Amino acid sequence: MTPFGTSRPAEERAHDAAAGEGPLPSVPPQAPTPLGRLVATVERLRREVREAHAAADGRALVELAKGILMGRLDCTPAAAARQLDELCREARLSPLELAADIVNQAARDQVSAVAAEFVERTANPSPQAASVGVRLRTAESGVLAAADDAQAVADSLLVNALTPLGAVAVAVWAAAPDGSLALAGHAGFASGEAPRWRHVPPGVATVARAALRERAPVTLADPGRDGLPSIGHLQWPDGGRVAVPAGTGGRLHGVLEVCWPHPLPPLQPQVLRQIEALAELCAHTLDTVPLPPAAAPEALRPDVSELIDLAEGLHDPTIVLTPVLDPDGRLADFRIRHVNSRFADPAGRPRGDVNGALLLEAYPMAGGGSGLFDTIERVHATGEPFRAERMGLTALVGQIPLTSVADISVSRHGGAVLLIWRIEDETARLANLLQHAQRLGRIGGFEENLATGAITWNSELYALHGLPAGAPPVPLRDLPSSAHPDDSAALGRFLRTVLRYRRPASVNLRLRRSDGILRHIRVVAEPVLDASQRLHAVRGAYQDISAQHWTEVALAAAQDQLALTEAESAERNRLALQLQHAIMPQHHHVEAPGLRVAVRYRPAETESLVGGDWYDALVLPSGLIMLSVGDVAGHGIEAATGMVVLRNALRGLAVTGAGPAQLMSWLNTVTHHLAQQVTATAVCGLFDPRTRVMRWARAGHLPPVHVRKGEAQAFPLIDGLLLGALPDVTYAEQEVRLEPGDTLLMYTDGLVERRDVSVQDSLAQLLDAVATGPDDLEGRLDGLLTDSWSDTDDDTCVIGVQVD
Repeated sequence: MTPFGTSRPAEERAHDAAAGEGPLPSVPPQAPTPLGRLVATVERLRREVREAHAAADGRALVELAKGILMGRLDCTPAAAARQLDELCREARLSPLELAADIVNQAARDQVSAVAAEFVERTANPSPQAASVGVRLRTAESGVLAAADDAQAVADSLLVNALTPLGAVAVAVWAAAPDGSLALAGHAGFASGEAPRWRHVPPGVATVARAALRERAPVTLADPGRDGLPSIGHLQWPDGGRVAVPAGTGGRLHGVLEVCWPHPLPPLQPQVLRQIEALAELCAHTLDTVPLPPAAAPEALRPDVSELIDLAEGLHDPTIVLTPVLDPDGRLADFRIRHVNSRFADPAGRPRGDVNGALLLEAYPMAGGGSGLFDTIERVHATGEPFRAERMGLTALVGQIPLTSVADISVSRHGGAVLLIWRIEDETARLANLLQHAQRLGRIGGFEENLATGAITWNSELYALHGLPAGAPPVPLRDLPSSAHPDDSAALGRFLRTVLRYRRPASVNLRLRRSDGILRHIRVVAEPVLDASQRLHAVRGAYQDISAQHWTEVALAAAQDQLALTEAESAERNRLALQLQHAIMPQHHHVEAPGLRVAVRYRPAETESLVGGDWYDALVLPSGLIMLSVGDVAGHGIEAATGMVVLRNALRGLAVTGAGPAQLMSWLNTVTHHLAQQVTATAVCGLFDPRTRVMRWARAGHLPPVHVRKGEAQAFPLIDGLLLGALPDVTYAEQEVRLEPGDTLLMYTDGLVERRDVSVQDSLAQLLDAVATGPDDLEGRLDGLLTDSWSDTDDDTCVIGVQVD
């Protein structure tokens, strides 16, 4: 039977054949050699030895069943043998299967429980359940026959119980109190593998160590992937492993580790229960400490008596504990066998009320959040001692939990556990805490007895004064001689309040130390009165506040500088806004023949950021009308200054009579060479009132919008690089003939630009708004500004032109 209910693979059948458990595979005939004959002889002898052991284990199981029949039927051995043969014929079972059933019925132990569980969980229970019972009982017989030989136990477990599960090797590890592991028995590994793993030092991570640490079975489906080494990992690098702690009575004596040659699928619960039952059998072999008779009281055990003598010699409170098991043999609690003479119960109970009680009854909080019971249980199970500083011990006093802080030591000695604790002295702890607080806060304490003149300083106060530890302390009345002269008045009021009026007081002063260093000190003092209400002493503290003083000075200076900077920034922005509004009024009317011109300027919503947008409408000496709109990149005084330079430059260049393209080229030269680090966009048009022709050019700016008979469209884009990008740029120029009633709009991007919409979509929205707007020019511009859906908080300039 395989552990997963499937046929065994070919490689396992070949392994069994090589081990002598099946027919050998056919190989080509070879000429015998002396070495080959010797190997064959050794393998044959090994196979015969294994068969003999298996037969002996089986006979031991049958003899055990005969003994049970003799006890129940009160018959002779011969009659029991005949009865067993008759039962085998009637039940149609082999003697081994029937013997396993008889032992299971009589024992009612873990092995029988595993067999019953297998029957309940298996769809076809009869043959498999019988096989499980036979295998486990046969293995148990081999373990009992070799109870003092872990190597023989390993051989018996592999042959009788683990090989049918597909396992190829088994290792029995013994756990030492120091945390190390020793290979007590092994079977199935290569000849040179066991010596390499005889001893595993503490702290080395292995599969067995993980099971011992977790105190639970550990299954590694693929150890090569999981990265935990162990015995045989070179033989089967991808083989699965199962490690199960082996323990009895709450104590872990070692680990049973089972190896498979291939990765493991998830183990069935009944298979894992079988391996746990085998681990419990191993625990009886690994338990080398002789146990006293069950009737003997535990207090008379030699290890407990020696531990009591040891506890009486200790100066700290000590408790000797022994395990208490439930009917199933599992650890349930610990019995307090002895408390030493130094014992002081946290709840205030006498020693007699605690001695002899169960640990969880005497200290129920130990099983709660403190984790003390779990710690004792782990030490008892593994043997590894436990040390901890400042651990909380909680006891119930009148149903009120009272927690004390203590240093804990837990160690196992034989079958008993020694618990030692040292309650931290609360007075010393508070004094130590106060000392650290004074050192961190640079606080020195003092007390001055006015009747005797005795003065007490702590070490920090000597450091504040810059005096050695053995120097005479400075009396409170002599403090003015060590202070700065400017602090004399405040120090006098302080001394009168404390010494004459007998009231607590404080004062800040500059202390001149003997080493020439000036420290800022705060002195706090209070009077101490005797029974007659007369001034007896003064006590108080000095605190070094030099760092705080200079921090406050630096903070005040920083606040003054910040206020000055804010005032300068506000004044600068105010002047820039005044300059911008003086040049660019929000409403401006331009008189031009043949045209009605209206302009609008809307500053940014954030008044602290002045912008660089501009507009201009100018009648030139030639009779042409120049219309322009521009936008200097950025905000602030630099952008406003650049805007003034470019607007005035364009006005001066337009007087020359050059066309829009030439004007843009010259303005680009001005931007690139004369204005530092400025870039801008602009659009410029020259309108001839006589011919109604508009010549225009652009430098990276949005095109004008033309409205005729309720339809709005943008001028087609023409080439034109933004101003200031390159030194020499040629700009294109176009002509548009306007008709009476036409409207022309020139604007900056603050009218249409949005962060989440493309420029094309924004321009389309503008065309729809212009087409549906009022015919009146002033109303149309006001409507555009009111309904603008721009979200960039930028300046906006708009020029509207209507042809008469």
